[in-house]
Amino acid sequence: MFQNFISRFRKDLAIDLGTANTLVYVRGQGIVINEPSVVAVNTKTEQILAVGNEAKDMVGKTPPHILTARPLTGGIISDFEVTEKMLGYFLDKVGDKSLSFISRPKVVVGVPMNITEVERKAVSDAIMNAGAREVWLVEEPMASAIGSRMPIKEAMGNFIVDIGGGTCEIAIISLGGIVNWKSIKIAGDEFNHNIVQYARDVFNLLVGERQAEDIKIKVGSAVELGEMMQFPMRGRDLVTGLPKEIMINDAQVRDALSRSLRTIVDQIKGTLETTPPELISDIHERGILLTGGGALLRGIDGLISRATEIPVRITDDPLTAMVRGAGLLLEDDELLREISITSRDNANR
Repeated sequence: MFQNFISRFRKDLAIDLGTANTLVYVRGQGIVINEPSVVAVNTKTEQILAVGNEAKDMVGKTPPHILTARPLTGGIISDFEVTEKMLGYFLDKVGDKSLSFISRPKVVVGVPMNITEVERKAVSDAIMNAGAREVWLVEEPMASAIGSRMPIKEAMGNFIVDIGGGTCEIAIISLGGIVNWKSIKIAGDEFNHNIVQYARDVFNLLVGERQAEDIKIKVGSAVELGEMMQFPMRGRDLVTGLPKEIMINDAQVRDALSRSLRTIVDQIKGTLETTPPELISDIHERGILLTGGGALLRGIDGLISRATEIPVRITDDPLTAMVRGAGLLLEDDELLREISITSRDNANR
């Protein structure tokens, strides 16, 4: 009875702790936070000045004593203290401070498949220190598959490719478990780096990460488009040192991204090559599902489909599939215990 009383005040959470963005889902409310995983710190006082959208607006525009940092790299915590403060900020935004003791939430959070035991502990500790009561870790492709309403518990092959900011997670799921998988650190951030490097090599132009991301979103594509698209690329001329603007088109951006896209396609094909034939038959019939922000790159579904000769579709709202899946697990304790890597860790102790 006391537990039922407490549950009325508790806001259990699902978190997509992404390299590029952090999303928070509140049980009974849906997604309430979707902000960049960026923190601005005053290095003189060690104070957090801004988090999320406000901090991202500061990137590249701060004086020397203000550092803008992304505390996650490749889906893994690279700065524990800053991550903890960022999470505390987000949890404070959705929490009820007047009932802080009894309203500490249960949290389900997605993590990459290749995460180490030390990295798992870092994620759990950061979330616990930020105010959680208990933390459950779920592999990101599994959460994304649940959020996309794939029949993960059935005896059939479900092929999902989750292209996030820091990692590309490729997984084949059957009977509530991951049968075959690959995880590579080529995803949205690497696409941005490709554009920065292309601008330097081809145009002698130094552009920032935010400019590269804008170009990727506005004119980026994986296959040839029916009509040419252009976008102004602004930066510093490496020869004269002066500001310069040129027009970059979709073909040039496609050239910049080609190596990374080829690597993703090769990893998908490699996963198929080592998958049991019974599951391959299911996948050939059911197709491949794309999730994550990288799935929004124009034509990437067509590129993968042509390379694998398998139908490819993009899930509804691919940016939020993972956190929606983690949110559904808040309503299903049995499934959460079954697929959570936290449960497996506890069982091995």
